[in-house]
Amino acid sequence: MTPGSSHEAADGHAPSAARPGGPPCVAEELPDGLVVADAEGRVVRFNAQAARVTGVPRDRAVGARLEDALPLEDLKGNRWWPLTDPYGGLATRTGQPERNLLLPGGREVLVAARYVRDVPLGPVRRVVVTLRGTEARRRTERSNAELIATVAHELRSPLTSVQGFTHTLLTKWERFTDDQKRLILETVDADAKRVTRLIAELLDISRIDAGRLEVRRQPVDIAAAVGRHVHGLTARGLPPDRFFVRVGRPLPDLWADPDKIDQILGNLLENAVRHGAGTVTIEVAPTGMPDGEKGTAVTVSDEGPGIPEESMGRVFTRFWRGSTRGGTGLGLYIVKGLVEAHGGSITVGRAPSGGARFRFTLPVGAPAYVTQGI
Repeated sequence: MTPGSSHEAADGHAPSAARPGGPPCVAEELPDGLVVADAEGRVVRFNAQAARVTGVPRDRAVGARLEDALPLEDLKGNRWWPLTDPYGGLATRTGQPERNLLLPGGREVLVAARYVRDVPLGPVRRVVVTLRGTEARRRTERSNAELIATVAHELRSPLTSVQGFTHTLLTKWERFTDDQKRLILETVDADAKRVTRLIAELLDISRIDAGRLEVRRQPVDIAAAVGRHVHGLTARGLPPDRFFVRVGRPLPDLWADPDKIDQILGNLLENAVRHGAGTVTIEVAPTGMPDGEKGTAVTVSDEGPGIPEESMGRVFTRFWRGSTRGGTGLGLYIVKGLVEAHGGSITVGRAPSGGARFRFTLPVGAPAYVTQGI
């Protein structure tokens, strides 16, 4: 009897006893391709996902030598199995980390391998290989490339303006009046703030994607924060009657990061002003959270054309733009990340007037010593 032959069924499927606690069909339920070779290097399992990823029929793969069933090459054209030599080499090896390899015809797959030994430093009894398509990684790479292209495009305009105005001032200072100099410097200042804001957005995205967004909680008067933002917008020239604020009291004490709350409110109000129309209504009210905790809800709605129903599922994704009125398409993606970092949630819908309606809820987030009354 050859090594490993007592562990495989005639159809190439190992019985459930070889996988304690697992049903015989578990390999077919895996989202990744699974290939198992025995101690002699012959394929004894080749699940349906492996056949889909590789394009190799299962009946042709089972029973074949591993290097024939999976004729993999690295990106330099070297045959992978002779290079890795799973059944030879150092007995301390436990497998191969995931890497990008090529099948015949140039099809790319992500491959990882595990070498199974009955005893430490003993001979390899099984080689377990997982296979994944590269589509998800390609989408991530395209998204990152699009982010870089967007940032580069958004930076080019203000930096060109700053460079042009400063060069003009340096070379022709005496030719300008004081009022002209002030106007030029104000323009440079506005462009510099635009660059700073874009860099801050980029840093926020990197922290959100990496799960490293820090929330420094302290007491926040969110109704007052809404008032400050409305005052700032009217100070910039928007008519006061463009905004209507309604506060439902008593509001629970809210512990949150005040800078991030300002960022959330600023993005939502700017969005309503830029892409909406008519009166922008901001409602602040107490609410209950799904876990029974007290919370605060803020709703921002406008009287514009609203967001098409088919687009609502993409509103909080990167680069979504509701209109052609500028912007990077990153603001609402960041807003969602900031709200969720507080343990809250945000939704989008249609306002009674037909415009867009954004509603976010935040738990009170109070520290234990506050909730215990200490």
